[in-house]
Amino acid sequence: MTALSKSSGGPFVLPSHEDAEFAKTTGRLFARHLTKKNELKVTIAEEPNSTVVLPAAIMRLLMDILSSMAKGDAIALIPMHAEMTTQQGADFLNVSRPYLIGLLEEGTIPYRKVGTHRRVLFEDLVKYKEEIDSARSASLDALTVETQKLGLDF
Repeated sequence: MTALSKSSGGPFVLPSHEDAEFAKTTGRLFARHLTKKNELKVTIAEEPNSTVVLPAAIMRLLMDILSSMAKGDAIALIPMHAEMTTQQGADFLNVSRPYLIGLLEEGTIPYRKVGTHRRVLFEDLVKYKEEIDSARSASLDALTVETQKLGLDF
Protein backbone atom coordinates (compact mmCIF):
# COMPACT_ATOMS: atom_id res chain seq x y z
CA MET A 1 0.00 0.00 0.00
CA THR A 2 1.01 3.59 -0.51
CA ALA A 3 0.02 6.55 1.58
CA LEU A 4 -1.20 9.50 -0.43
CA SER A 5 -1.86 12.96 0.81
CA LYS A 6 -4.15 15.31 -1.04
CA SER A 7 -6.11 18.32 0.08
CA SER A 8 -9.37 17.49 -1.74
CA GLY A 9 -11.31 14.91 -3.70
CA GLY A 10 -11.10 11.14 -3.99
CA PRO A 11 -11.39 8.51 -1.26
CA PHE A 12 -9.49 10.63 1.23
CA VAL A 13 -9.89 11.12 4.98
CA LEU A 14 -9.53 14.74 6.06
CA PRO A 15 -8.24 15.02 9.65
CA SER A 16 -9.93 17.35 12.10
CA HIS A 17 -7.86 19.92 14.03
CA GLU A 18 -7.83 17.52 17.00
CA ASP A 19 -6.67 14.67 14.75
CA ALA A 20 -3.85 16.85 13.42
CA GLU A 21 -2.69 17.76 16.93
CA PHE A 22 -2.85 14.10 18.01
CA ALA A 23 -0.85 13.11 14.91
CA LYS A 24 1.86 15.69 15.75
CA THR A 25 2.19 14.50 19.33
CA THR A 26 2.08 10.82 18.42
CA GLY A 27 4.57 11.19 15.57
CA ARG A 28 7.07 12.90 17.88
CA LEU A 29 6.57 10.24 20.54
CA PHE A 30 7.05 7.41 18.07
CA ALA A 31 10.15 9.07 16.56
CA ARG A 32 11.79 9.29 20.00
CA HIS A 33 11.26 5.58 20.65
CA LEU A 34 12.23 4.05 17.31
CA THR A 35 15.01 1.47 17.56
CA LYS A 36 18.16 1.69 15.46
CA LYS A 37 16.38 -0.56 12.94
CA ASN A 38 13.48 1.97 12.81
CA GLU A 39 11.22 -0.51 14.59
CA LEU A 40 8.94 0.34 17.49
CA LYS A 41 8.15 -1.87 20.46
CA VAL A 42 4.56 -1.39 21.60
CA THR A 43 2.88 -2.80 24.70
CA ILE A 44 -0.86 -3.38 24.54
CA ALA A 45 -2.48 -1.63 27.53
CA GLU A 46 -5.11 -4.35 28.00
CA GLU A 47 -2.38 -7.01 28.01
CA PRO A 48 0.66 -5.52 29.82
CA ASN A 49 2.81 -8.60 29.19
CA SER A 50 2.13 -8.46 25.45
CA THR A 51 4.72 -6.54 23.41
CA VAL A 52 4.53 -6.18 19.65
CA VAL A 53 7.40 -5.01 17.48
CA LEU A 54 6.21 -2.91 14.55
CA PRO A 55 8.70 -3.45 11.68
CA ALA A 56 10.43 -0.61 9.82
CA ALA A 57 8.13 -0.85 6.76
CA ILE A 58 5.03 -0.37 8.91
CA MET A 59 6.69 2.44 10.86
CA ARG A 60 7.63 4.30 7.65
CA LEU A 61 4.04 4.12 6.46
CA LEU A 62 2.66 5.08 9.87
CA MET A 63 5.08 8.01 10.19
CA ASP A 64 4.12 9.23 6.68
CA ILE A 65 0.46 9.08 7.65
CA LEU A 66 1.04 10.91 10.94
CA SER A 67 3.19 13.55 9.22
CA SER A 68 0.53 14.27 6.59
CA MET A 69 -2.26 14.31 9.16
CA ALA A 70 -0.24 16.67 11.39
CA LYS A 71 -0.14 19.13 8.46
CA GLY A 72 -3.91 18.77 8.07
CA ASP A 73 -3.58 16.95 4.73
CA ALA A 74 -6.18 14.41 3.71
CA ILE A 75 -4.99 10.80 3.59
CA ALA A 76 -5.82 7.79 1.44
CA LEU A 77 -4.33 4.32 1.49
CA ILE A 78 -4.49 2.61 -1.86
CA PRO A 79 -3.34 -0.98 -2.43
CA MET A 80 -0.82 -1.14 -5.30
CA HIS A 81 -3.00 -3.68 -7.13
CA ALA A 82 -6.14 -1.49 -6.95
CA GLU A 83 -7.85 -0.45 -10.15
CA MET A 84 -8.69 3.20 -10.62
CA THR A 85 -10.96 5.15 -12.90
CA THR A 86 -9.36 7.52 -15.37
CA GLN A 87 -10.43 10.48 -13.22
CA GLN A 88 -8.81 8.97 -10.11
CA GLY A 89 -5.66 8.22 -12.11
CA ALA A 90 -5.56 11.74 -13.52
CA ASP A 91 -5.98 13.17 -10.01
CA PHE A 92 -3.10 11.01 -8.76
CA LEU A 93 -0.81 12.11 -11.61
CA ASN A 94 -2.04 15.70 -11.34
CA VAL A 95 -2.94 15.79 -15.04
CA SER A 96 -6.20 16.23 -16.90
CA ARG A 97 -8.38 13.21 -17.60
CA PRO A 98 -8.09 13.68 -21.40
CA TYR A 99 -4.28 13.77 -21.09
CA LEU A 100 -4.30 10.50 -19.14
CA ILE A 101 -6.64 8.91 -21.68
CA GLY A 102 -4.15 9.92 -24.39
CA LEU A 103 -1.36 8.16 -22.48
CA LEU A 104 -3.55 5.07 -22.14
CA GLU A 105 -4.57 5.03 -25.81
CA GLU A 106 -0.97 5.41 -27.05
CA GLY A 107 0.09 2.48 -24.83
CA THR A 108 2.29 4.45 -22.44
CA ILE A 109 0.33 3.13 -19.47
CA PRO A 110 -1.50 -0.23 -19.63
CA TYR A 111 -5.24 -0.35 -18.97
CA ARG A 112 -8.27 -2.51 -19.49
CA LYS A 113 -11.83 -1.75 -20.41
CA VAL A 114 -14.85 -2.63 -18.34
CA GLY A 115 -17.69 -2.12 -20.77
CA THR A 116 -16.94 1.32 -22.17
CA HIS A 117 -14.94 2.46 -19.12
CA ARG A 118 -11.16 2.35 -18.83
CA ARG A 119 -9.53 1.01 -15.66
CA VAL A 120 -5.87 1.42 -14.81
CA LEU A 121 -3.88 -0.32 -12.09
CA PHE A 122 -2.54 1.98 -9.41
CA GLU A 123 0.85 0.24 -9.60
CA ASP A 124 1.06 1.13 -13.32
CA LEU A 125 0.36 4.77 -12.49
CA VAL A 126 3.05 4.72 -9.79
CA LYS A 127 5.53 3.12 -12.21
CA TYR A 128 4.77 5.78 -14.85
CA LYS A 129 5.14 8.57 -12.29
CA GLU A 130 8.49 7.18 -11.10
CA GLU A 131 9.74 6.97 -14.72
CA ILE A 132 8.64 10.53 -15.49
CA ASP A 133 10.14 11.86 -12.24
CA SER A 134 13.41 10.05 -12.98
CA ALA A 135 13.55 11.44 -16.53
CA ARG A 136 12.76 14.93 -15.23
CA SER A 137 15.53 14.66 -12.64
CA ALA A 138 18.03 13.47 -15.27
CA SER A 139 17.09 16.41 -17.52
CA LEU A 140 17.57 18.86 -14.66
CA ASP A 141 20.95 17.31 -13.84
CA ALA A 142 22.04 17.67 -17.46
CA LEU A 143 20.82 21.26 -17.52
CA THR A 144 22.76 22.00 -14.35
CA VAL A 145 25.96 20.57 -15.88
CA GLU A 146 25.48 22.69 -19.02
CA THR A 147 24.78 25.79 -16.94
CA GLN A 148 27.99 25.24 -14.95
CA LYS A 149 30.02 24.63 -18.14
CA LEU A 150 28.80 27.94 -19.54
CA GLY A 151 29.53 29.72 -16.25
CA LEU A 152 25.89 30.72 -15.82
CA ASP A 153 25.62 29.78 -12.14
CA PHE A 154 22.62 31.35 -10.50
